[in-house]
Amino acid sequence: MTKKSFYLLGFILLKFSLQYLLIDSEYDLHRDEYLHLDQAHHLAWGYISVPPVTSWFSYIIYLLGNNEFWVKFFPALFGVMTLVLVWKTIEELGGNLFALSLAAIGLIFSALARLNLLFQPNSFDILAWTFIFYTLVNYVNKKRSFWLYLMGLGFGFGFLNKYNVVFLAIGLFIGFLLTSERKIFKNPHLYGGLALATFITVPNIFWQWTNGFPVIWHMRMLSKYQLVNVNRMDFLSDQPLFFIGSIFILIASLISFFTYRPFIKFKFLFFTLIATLAVFTLLQAKAYYAIGLYPIYLAFGSIYLSQLLGNGWKIYLKPLALILPIGMFALMAPLIFPIEEPKKLNQIYKRHSSLNLTRWEDGEIHAIPQDFADMLGWKELANKVDHAYSKAPSDEYTLVICDNYGQAGAINFYTKTKNLRAVTMNADYVNWIDLSREIKNLILVREASDGVSDREISLFEKSEEIGTITDSNAREYKTIVHLLLDAKIDINSILANEIEEKRAELRE
Repeated sequence: MTKKSFYLLGFILLKFSLQYLLIDSEYDLHRDEYLHLDQAHHLAWGYISVPPVTSWFSYIIYLLGNNEFWVKFFPALFGVMTLVLVWKTIEELGGNLFALSLAAIGLIFSALARLNLLFQPNSFDILAWTFIFYTLVNYVNKKRSFWLYLMGLGFGFGFLNKYNVVFLAIGLFIGFLLTSERKIFKNPHLYGGLALATFITVPNIFWQWTNGFPVIWHMRMLSKYQLVNVNRMDFLSDQPLFFIGSIFILIASLISFFTYRPFIKFKFLFFTLIATLAVFTLLQAKAYYAIGLYPIYLAFGSIYLSQLLGNGWKIYLKPLALILPIGMFALMAPLIFPIEEPKKLNQIYKRHSSLNLTRWEDGEIHAIPQDFADMLGWKELANKVDHAYSKAPSDEYTLVICDNYGQAGAINFYTKTKNLRAVTMNADYVNWIDLSREIKNLILVREASDGVSDREISLFEKSEEIGTITDSNAREYKTIVHLLLDAKIDINSILANEIEEKRAELRE
């Protein structure tokens, strides 16, 4: 094993270990993760909220035992693969061991560590963006058209993971157009690569078409309830924070495209960054949508700095450059990772209230960040539903209906009751509700603001409130579990009408 390979292996092990250490054992999985995990039982070429790639990994997790270790493993793996691509980019560009180590440290000790905690499309999205950049760097460096087909592969599977990759395509188009590398548009293999990307995406596009393009409805809901609270200036001001400890590497990369002769031909990357950020800003995107831009720039900045610090007194700045990202990460970790139990985190955020780190998508300030609140209360919820289910007659069909996908997915993940499957009229579950059996009993899981109405109770012979979520730090705090037994009317027909109304809403 070469020295470089030995170092790479060390960084890979460090990255994997870190992802398991940055979260306290008191936290459950995240709300979104449960939805993605349930997709393993309903494989399709598309979903209301996301394209299909995440569901493929959900199915692998299901085959491996469907436990939290594997749920955390795959986003960590995608983070490791991103690291390897940056490493290989530096090797392609002739970088030395210092450049390799500097980029690896900058990548590991950054906001990527937080995204790689969660089983969401984001980690694979960053990997796809980095892979696309990697192929284009190799193409520009070697002028071998083979890399353009690999680029198409990256765009195709990137699109099947998250539609976000379209904005990278826009940025790259502008970046190439504004530099001498615009000659790429004369290469027929570019269009061959794009044709390959299109071919890969066709099944999902066809699914969208046959289902009335639910992605449009999903984006409308995002814009109405989440992106409306996004401030354009906040989007821009948040960008340096993602790699705050290694921001000097990113700045160096931007300078290198104009001052370091070997990198002049990669100037298109400078304009790609500016153009993509401009599009995201215009559309009021969430700040983290742009994180996939940055890993490849660490490669260029690290090489450039290795040249600047290679001689004279400046060589003594090398250890500082390596230590700074780690030090900044250590200082900020208590604020940006759930490494402490919720009660302790609550106190930490009270002491740093001016930072507004606990502002949720509703625009309001809460006790802990929304992501962390979305990782609490789920096991308690599943236990209460199991208790409710045990009170229903075993020879009758009891359906669990929830208010949102987090509740339904968490119950399905943590339940200890065989054959219990929770559903909801929320997100993709509206297409997964099975009405083939006569429903005699219901377990309703309701958010505190909704409750169970007198009318609903009147439709059943017996009614009992089982309990509520007691964790005050959970976003599901005071969520109600209510058992309704022995229906007086045809529940299946009522639900069928509600499902049709919901599906009609999605088609509008």
